[in-house]
Amino acid sequence: MTSRSLSLLLLAFAAPALAETPAVENIDVERGDIGWRISVTLNHPDTGWDHYADGWEVLDAEGERIGYRKLHHPHVHEQPFTRSLTGIMVKDGVRQVFIKVRCSLDGWSGETVAVSLER
Repeated sequence: MTSRSLSLLLLAFAAPALAETPAVENIDVERGDIGWRISVTLNHPDTGWDHYADGWEVLDAEGERIGYRKLHHPHVHEQPFTRSLTGIMVKDGVRQVFIKVRCSLDGWSGETVAVSLER
């Protein structure tokens, strides 16, 4: 075995296994007196404090964060689970926002979920 092959093999074993991205099961939106209320239902194989779904954010079409919901603890025995965020201010005329989820082990998902804002 060459040293390059050995290095690649060792690197493969040393790299952390990619965990499952939190899955967005459902999103509910409701216009309130001040801003929007968004409720996101997530499903993720939380294992404890070392690996759990730890947040989600609301982005506008330009990718700017307009809301963030930190999840402060694992939900090992509560799957799927729903958490809400209120007072999300959206510019007039905006008809869609995007949800992006985060895992404590793997960070932010590369995927976003589009959410229609019906007025």
